[in-house]
Amino acid sequence: MKMVSAAKLRRAQAAIIQLRPYAERLNRMLSNIVSNLDNDATTAFSKVREIKSVLIVVVTSNRGLCGAFNTNISKEAAALIQTKYAQQRQAGKVTVLFIGKKGYDFFRRRYRDLNFVTDYLTLFNALTYERTSAVAKTLMDAFLSGQYDVVEIVYGHFKNAATQFPAVELWLPVQKIATPSGARKRADYIFEPDKQQLLETLVPSILQLQFHKTLLDTHASEHGARMTAMDKATENAEELLKELRIKYNKARQEAITTELIEIVSGAAALEGS
Repeated sequence: MKMVSAAKLRRAQAAIIQLRPYAERLNRMLSNIVSNLDNDATTAFSKVREIKSVLIVVVTSNRGLCGAFNTNISKEAAALIQTKYAQQRQAGKVTVLFIGKKGYDFFRRRYRDLNFVTDYLTLFNALTYERTSAVAKTLMDAFLSGQYDVVEIVYGHFKNAATQFPAVELWLPVQKIATPSGARKRADYIFEPDKQQLLETLVPSILQLQFHKTLLDTHASEHGARMTAMDKATENAEELLKELRIKYNKARQEAITTELIEIVSGAAALEGS
């Protein structure tokens, strides 16, 4: 299993490493644009509303045997709900959408008061941009219609093969860049042909790419965690085998010694008689 995970990890790692710089730069550009919009152009994806209904997207794997990877992500999502959205939870306005079966298994036994969406549990079975962008489009439409006022994603952030950690990303509304003393940070962008028309195309595309990046991050993290877990399991099994071999040899030696003592004692008894 370690060898299989290592082979899958190489592909998943290459995918996220190639995409991450591009996606992060686009995300910074999006935040910068949204922060500097004038009255001549707007985007509904940056509109901050009173938080009444919340959607939490929990991204985990479909399979286990990867240490505490899935548990850590699920616990991070649970802590987010209990602290940041406790009021909405009491009102029954917290919905959790699961990508990957392990997150759903965690929540359905412990948090039955939440609203669950399980339509995309098997999304990792065929992880393509076409499928993930379709899910992102559905969530963006739900945000625009007012079904959800906030959409946050909890996923596994891939650092390297040995290090993965849960991360929380506010996906919608699009965050503006914070500047000291309330000053506006001007960005020197030239929009062609039209600012509003460009925003209507650019903003959804960047959001879909960001959503896809979180899934690639989790996918690579899963294989890294499984490879590490299987390596530790192999080491533990070898150590256990070593201990059992020592115990076996001791027991065998004791048995041989007991038999020799019995033979010598029997021989001595015959000679004495």
